Amino acid sequence: MKKTGTISHIELYVTNLKETRKFWEWLLVDKLNYQLFQKWEKGVSYRFEGTYIVFVQTDKLEPKYNRAAVGLNHLAFYVESSQIVDLIRQEVHERGYRELYADRYPHANGNDVYTLFFEDPDRIKVEIVSDERRK
Repeated sequence: MKKTGTISHIELYVTNLKETRKFWEWLLVDKLNYQLFQKWEKGVSYRFEGTYIVFVQTDKLEPKYNRAAVGLNHLAFYVESSQIVDLIRQEVHERGYRELYADRYPHANGNDVYTLFFEDPDRIKVEIVSDERRK
């Protein structure tokens, strides 16, 4: 595999590593086929193929994250089917996480795209997109 141009890793600073791990381990490992990659006192990472996502506990808790400000807006992940999107949505509600744009589900991203939007514990927007329309 050629690596030129592929993303090596994404690193995010978080306010509560314990809550972050609970959320992202459920999503990345249980639902999206990532594997626990690294773990240390103030951080954890998850890997899928050649890319990994790192979460690090920050000591600087202010200012709070704002996805509408300059910087990261959201992370988007493909899944294989709309049924998987629906299952993740159900679990988002069961786990008490906040769904975004629920009134427009499952087409908040456009009529031909089956998507789910929700927030992680730091209010980072997560998008789950069905890969069905791409085939």
